[in-house]
Amino acid sequence: MTKDYVIVADSTTDLPPKLAEDLGLVIVPYIFTMEGKDYYNHLDYRELPVKDFYNMLRDGKMSTTTQVTAHRFMEIWEPFLKEGKDILYMCLSSELSKTYDQSLMAAKEAMEAYPDCKVVTIDTKAASMGQGLLAYYASKARDEGKGLEENAAYISALIPRLHHWVVPDDLHHMRRGGRLSGASAFVGTMLSIKPILTLIDTGKLVPISKVRGWSKAMEHIIERMKEFNFSPVDQPMFIAHGDALDKADQLSAQIASEFGTKEFIVNEIGPVIGTHAGPGTIAIMFIGSERAKI
Repeated sequence: MTKDYVIVADSTTDLPPKLAEDLGLVIVPYIFTMEGKDYYNHLDYRELPVKDFYNMLRDGKMSTTTQVTAHRFMEIWEPFLKEGKDILYMCLSSELSKTYDQSLMAAKEAMEAYPDCKVVTIDTKAASMGQGLLAYYASKARDEGKGLEENAAYISALIPRLHHWVVPDDLHHMRRGGRLSGASAFVGTMLSIKPILTLIDTGKLVPISKVRGWSKAMEHIIERMKEFNFSPVDQPMFIAHGDALDKADQLSAQIASEFGTKEFIVNEIGPVIGTHAGPGTIAIMFIGSERAKI
C-alpha cells in the first residue's frame, strides 16, 4: 500500500485558489514588502488585493521579496509529519530564489526529527503558473496512485519539457528593477518594443528576442508553441497575466483558433512574481519538446 503524502507548493504557483484547494495542495505563502509593510502572498490576495498591488506599482511604488526560511518550512510541514505523512515539496526555480537551499536544510531537519517520514524537495526550474502546471500534474498523478518517489520522478521528467514564454509590458518597471537602462526603457517604450523572455533549462530567465507591438508578440508566442511542439490534445494551456486580463483573453482566443485548445487556466501573476515582472506582463506555460539551452 502506498504511504500517504502531501504535495506542498509555493504561492508563486499563482494558481486560482479554488483550483489549488481542489487539487489538495498545501501552499507556502511567500512574503513581499510594499511601502515598508510586509504582506503574505496568499493565493486569494487576502492581505493586499492584486489589482491594488499593480496600481501601486504603476504609481511608482517599489516592492521587494524575501526567501522562505527553513524554520518557516518546518512550521508548515510539521503537522503533516506528526501524522506520519511524507512530503513532496515543489519549489520556485533555484535560479530565481535561494528558497530551494532553505528547503533542503528543512528537509534534512525534518527527516532527522521524524525518521519514519520522507521529504522530497524538487527544484522545479519554473515560476508562476509554470510551477502551477507542475503542481497540477503532480496532484493528478497522486490521485491516480503514484507514490511519493514515483511522482517525484514523473515531475522531474516533465521539467525539461516545461516552457515559459514571457512578454513584459512595463519597460520602465524593468528599469527600476535594474534589468534595463533608462535610455533603453525610454526608447523601447516610445517604439512599443516588447522583449520576449523564457526560462531556459537551468531555470534562469533570459531574453530571447524583441518585437514591436503586442500583435507581433502574440505571433512570436504562437510560433514558439509550434517550434516546441505544443499539443492541445491532452493538456490545458496555462496563461498568467499582470493585471492584463484583456490581453490574456485575446491570446487565449488566438491559441484556441490556432491549435483547437479547449481548456485554459488563466490567472493573475501574484505580487511576489509580479514584483519582478511588472504590470501588463503576459506569460504562457505548456509542456512540449525540451526547452531551450543557452
